[in-house]
Parts: sequence; structure tokens; C-alpha cells
Amino acid sequence: MSLPGDNGEETSGQAHQLIELHTIDQLEELTTNQHVHFRARLHGTRSISAFLTFVILRWDETTVQGVLHDDETSESMMKWVQKIPLESLVQVGGIISNPLEPVQSTSIHTFEIKVDSLYLLQRATGVPFPVAREDSEPMHKRLENRVMDLRHPSNHAIFKIRSRFLNSFRKSMEKHHFLEIQTPKLQAAATESGAQVFKVDYFGRDAFLAQSPQLAKQMAISADFDRVYEIGPVFRAEDSNTHRHLTEYTGLDLEMMIKQEYHEIVDIVLDTLRSGLEAISAMRHEIQVVRQLWPGDDLEISDSIPVISFEQGIQMLRDAGEPDIPVEDLSTPHEIKLGELVKGKYHTDLFVLDKFPTSARPFYTHLDPSNPSKTNSFDIFLRGQEICTGGQRISDPSQLRKAMSKAGIDERSMKEYLHAFDWGIAPHAGVGLGLERIIFLALNLGDVRYASLFPRDPKSLPEPEMLLTHPDASTRLSYSPSHLPVIEDLIANYGDATNTSWLDDKFLVWRHETNGAAVGYSARKKMVIMAGDPLCEKDQYESVINNFLEFLSKHINLSPAWLLVSDQVQEILSTKHGWRSLACTEEQRLDENQRHTHADDQRDRKHEARRLDRQGVSIHSFDPTDDEDCISRINNRIREWQDARASGAKQVHLTDIAPWQDQKHRRYFLAESTDQRRPEALVVLTQLSRTHGWQVKWALDFPNAPHGAIDALIHLALSTVAGQPVTFGAGVSDHLIPVHHIHGLRSKILSKTYKAIVSALKLRGKAQFREKFGTIGETLYICYPKHAITPFNVDEIVEFFEE
Repeated sequence: MSLPGDNGEETSGQAHQLIELHTIDQLEELTTNQHVHFRARLHGTRSISAFLTFVILRWDETTVQGVLHDDETSESMMKWVQKIPLESLVQVGGIISNPLEPVQSTSIHTFEIKVDSLYLLQRATGVPFPVAREDSEPMHKRLENRVMDLRHPSNHAIFKIRSRFLNSFRKSMEKHHFLEIQTPKLQAAATESGAQVFKVDYFGRDAFLAQSPQLAKQMAISADFDRVYEIGPVFRAEDSNTHRHLTEYTGLDLEMMIKQEYHEIVDIVLDTLRSGLEAISAMRHEIQVVRQLWPGDDLEISDSIPVISFEQGIQMLRDAGEPDIPVEDLSTPHEIKLGELVKGKYHTDLFVLDKFPTSARPFYTHLDPSNPSKTNSFDIFLRGQEICTGGQRISDPSQLRKAMSKAGIDERSMKEYLHAFDWGIAPHAGVGLGLERIIFLALNLGDVRYASLFPRDPKSLPEPEMLLTHPDASTRLSYSPSHLPVIEDLIANYGDATNTSWLDDKFLVWRHETNGAAVGYSARKKMVIMAGDPLCEKDQYESVINNFLEFLSKHINLSPAWLLVSDQVQEILSTKHGWRSLACTEEQRLDENQRHTHADDQRDRKHEARRLDRQGVSIHSFDPTDDEDCISRINNRIREWQDARASGAKQVHLTDIAPWQDQKHRRYFLAESTDQRRPEALVVLTQLSRTHGWQVKWALDFPNAPHGAIDALIHLALSTVAGQPVTFGAGVSDHLIPVHHIHGLRSKILSKTYKAIVSALKLRGKAQFREKFGTIGETLYICYPKHAITPFNVDEIVEFFEE
């Protein structure tokens, strides 16, 4: 027997010869003592002695035992096989043999393979968990490593069952003479009231990912397509982190003309579901494989599926001792309870709840002619959970417009849809089913995510951990106290706008003695004020804050207040340390969806640049290291700007004007007169973490500068960082919002005081200037321990910003 190399690559020899390769599941069709070759995953190994090793080989749902014995295998081969990582891809040759007793550890019990050759085709590295022990892994770990999770035979069985159900669904649609269609997933307007939408930029215009094919299905009916259906993706931007919600799922949607009344579609859907669920039940082998990970019972479907009214359902719940039931809709626990009651009475897991109240249905639902508080609509439930929503649609255009107006929907965004009704449409009804929800309930998977190949929920698509600008200044590393990374590099690695103020003289910077993390603080007469999040990795916030607060308690005997922090930091201070927190400030970031990319905006800017050029003003970037004379001229203009400001009202700001600090992390832009080279405006961008991009650190409109110079210069600066995040820094909010541990009278007094300060100091002016560039506010928080901020020391916070 040839000995393959242990290099993780396909070896030479037998693996490259033209040999017949079988699949594992084909082995059961072959005879004992037949020599076979097949490929498989190495599922498990068990070394009995230096002369005997068992391997479990897996592909798809099938596993078979392989035996390596010293009669056919050398000692070096035995040791080599024992070192192959689990989940590696191997090619095996051997003889089908009868075991001494049935093999219990594999799906094939009646034979094993006496291995005489084994080739390593692809070595598996960094495997998060072996498939053989997958049942002991938590769900989040399995879904984070979904490819490995999907290799388990139970998952293969789930998706075979899912495929069979879809095949049955299509056959039922053909039987009932439905035409399959595909509708666009980019739409100009939201399709249903009550469901949130994903907004996307469509060449500078707003578009939305389709919440359902609802509108297009109805338009197809108006085009005289009698019956249509679609199998396709549906997007719901609902922040529902539950066991039965996804943000993207596979919708099974039907729409049809009705001859008499809407129960015609109920009958078709029930027939389709019965056929599909019976097809699932017939897959006994796959169901047993699924139950290796998800034990459960079989579905029970009665010959006559009950259709009960919403009112009857409510009464059943009340009779069962559930008095507090909202009459407009059912909660999830009430739905599950009703499912139990229906099964107890009718002996079925599948039933219809009919005649839902108007308040629980979207705008296009047809009202019950005999009772306008009810609708001609229904839900279908499986194991007490909703899998289908449907009903008759409004077909009269005037009624539809009234319903849209009542729902707050602008007709102008749905012109094409309304044309379909103005041009005449037949009475029609439709339904929408969720494929993943049907599969997870039919198989008792416990969570809908397992029924989706790569599930999407509100926690999916996390932001990737970005590379650091300065990898040698990572707080994941350890340093000696005398060789900590410099603050400027930490700001470029982890900083937001507030952190850049730590370079000012009024701030001291505390450093973590081993990882170099930093916190900026300013010691006042009665208070010590911190500003901004710690400079470190986010998962280090809690430990760094704990160490810093311990430093404060030992060395600085002042009342603390932590200003302008993120939600994550305020949660740590509030929940772990009992601090009060409130929201009255915001980080004013540019809205990427509103960045000025329209042709009209670009023409306006070019026009403004030409106008300034005619006035003898040029706008350009510059490198201060190349022109010391330019720095001198700018400094003179900065003093003029400061003198002009000093003669007016007090200015509230966080940072001093020091544009020439940390030049390697800054970009400079200047508007100046071409004849005298007099600076007219200055804009400085400062580099922040890659998550936060750049800050417009200073935008100075010098005295007597030409109108529009500062705006044109800001636009020039922003154009150089297009596609990257940008912030103008912190600004004040319109209102103060108590968050943690602030209630009642204290809350009212703080809100009233805040409004007075904002009004007196005209603090919203800067924010309003920034808003014309397309900024949106991201909430920042102020945190402090109980009794730390009082009427006797609140003035120190104001003075801190006025310096």
C-alpha cells in the first residue's frame, strides 16, 4: 500500500488513476468482499492499539466505519491517519466486510470497510467544532460557523425536506392552474403598512427592498393573469430577535381572481399545504435523521381542517381562563395557547383563523360587507403559530385611496399600483406564506433560523473588525509603562471626534499600564470631567473603565461626570456602576444616503467655485510642512477670528484651535485671495478610527471672507474623503432625555434647565449650520454618579466648555 504525504495536498498515486468512485450511500447496493473507492469527510477516529484504528467516514447523511488493521496497514500509516484533523476530505479504498457485530456508531450497521488506502485530499484547519459533537454547541456558535454546522446529517435532511416541500408546492400550483412569476425586489414605496423596510440608494433616489410581492401580484391580476404565484425573497426590517422571525426569508405568495368569495383561495391553500405536509411526513428516513438533533413528534392533520372565526378563537381562550386578550390581534403566547386548544378539540395541528378585525390588517384588505369592523381575511396556523396571512383585496379604486389616506400612505409614491385599479381590476384575493416558518414548525426545530441556509436576523452581518491604522499601537498588545503607544496613534486607531480634544492642555490622559488604553479627563475645582469613550477595543471598555474609576477613587477626590459617551459606555456606567445617564448631545455625522451626489448639486458647487474664482479666491488643499509662511498668515487670521469672537457672546466648544498639532493625521484646506494670498477660510480634517473615518475638526470662516467661501471649502474637503464616514463632532440635541436612574421631579427640572441653557447660549446654531451638509444626529450621553451633579457644581461643566 502506498503511503501518502502528510502535507495537506492531494497525493500522487492511486488517487490520480482513473478508478470508479462510489458515493457512501451507494455502498449499501454493493456486495460483501467487493473492493471500492469513495470520498468522505473524516468524522471521527478511535485508536484501539498500535495495530488497530477505527475511523468514521461521512458524506451527506451517511456514515460508515472504516477499519485499519496491521494485516493491511503499516505502523507508520496507522500513526499518520491518527493525526489527520477531523473534517478533512479523504479518498478511501478498501473491501466491504461483515463486522463481527452490528456497528452502532454509524448509520450503516451491517458492514464496514477494511481500509487498504487512504489519501488526504484536503486538510481541514481551524475547525471551530467537530460535526460529531455538534449537538453540544450553542446555537450562536453553530450559526456563526454555518458551513461547518450544515455538514451535520440532520441539516442535510432538513434541506432535502425543504426541497421536497417546494417541489410539492409547485406541483400543487400547476394542478390549480397558477402561473409562476418573478417580481422586482427594488420598489419605490413600502408595500405594506406595519412592516419596516430596508431603504437603499437607487442612483440618488430612495428605493426599498420589497416586503412582499403584494403590489406586483395585484397588478398582474389587473393585467388579466387569472392566477399567479411566486417563490422568492422577502425583506422585513423589523428588529425582532425571536425564535420565529427573520429579516430575509423565502415567501410563497399567491394571488387569484375570485368567482364568488374569498374562501376559494382558502380551499386552494389548505389543499396545497396538506399535500406539502404529507410529502414531508412521507420522508421517514430524513425525519429520523433530523431527530438526531431535534427530537419531536409527528404532525397531526385532520381530514377536515377547521376554519374558526377570530371571535370564536377569542372565546375559546377566555373559556380556557385567558381573560386579558387584546381584541385587535393575538399575541404569540395566545396564538400558541389557541393552537393547543384547537388540537385538543379538533385533533389537528393545522387550522384557519378567519375574519380578523380591521385594526390588525394592512390598508388593501377588503372589509366584511356585513360588518366593517371585520375583514375578509384569515391566518393559517401550524402547531399554534402563524404560517400564512391572506384575504380578499380591495378592488374599488376610490375605496383603496381612502384606505391609503387613512393609513398615511402618499398616493404619489404608488402611481403605477393605482393605475392597475383605475383601469379596472377583477375581485381578487391572495396569501403570503413563509417557507422557513413552515419547515421549522413542521419539524419542531425550535428556531426558524435552522430552516434557512444562511439565516438573516437583526444581528446578522456584523461590522467586520477593521484593520488598525497603527497595528503597533493596538491595545491587544502588552507594553511596558515607559513605552506606551502615543495618544495620537490611539486616536487614529480607536477615536471618535471627542477624543481629539484630549490633545488640548486642559486634558490629562490616564493610561492603562499594560495595554496602553487611555481616558482623557480634566480636574476642576469641584469636579473631574471625562469626555469621550476610552481609547481601546470595545470589548475592553468595561475592564478599562473599572481600572480608571479605581484610579479616580484613590487619587482624585472630586465628583466625576463622564460626557459625550456612546450607548455602550453609558450602559456600562449605568448598569455596572449605578450612574445616572441622560441624552442631550449628539454626534453630528454625515448621512451617507444624503451625501450630495446629484448632478444638480455638483453643478451648483462648480458654479460656486467659478464665482469665487472671479472674485479672486482660490480653494485648494495644502501641506503645512511645505509652507511656513502660509502657517504664519493663517495664524494671524486665526487671531483676528478669535478677537472677533471674544467681543461677542460667550462661545461654547470642547476643543482649542490648534491646527498644527498631529499633522500626520490631518488634512488641510484653504481658501485664499489670489492677489494678496490672504487666508479667507480654513478647514482641517482629522483622521479618526476607520469605523468613524474623519472629523471636520475646524471650519473657520475668517472675518470679511467672501460669501460662500467656507461652504465651498467644506465641500472640497468632503470630496476628498468620499465613501468614508465623516463627523462634524458633538453638538446639542433639541431635548434632554433621561435614560437611567432619573425620574419624576428631577427629570422635569433637568429638562427645563437644559432648554434654558440651550436658548440662552444659542447652542443649536452650530448644529443647524452643519445640518445643511446632510448631518444626522447620533445620540451621545452624559453620565454621573448620584449626587455628583448639583446646582452648586453644574456651572463647572458649562465653564469647561467655555474655556
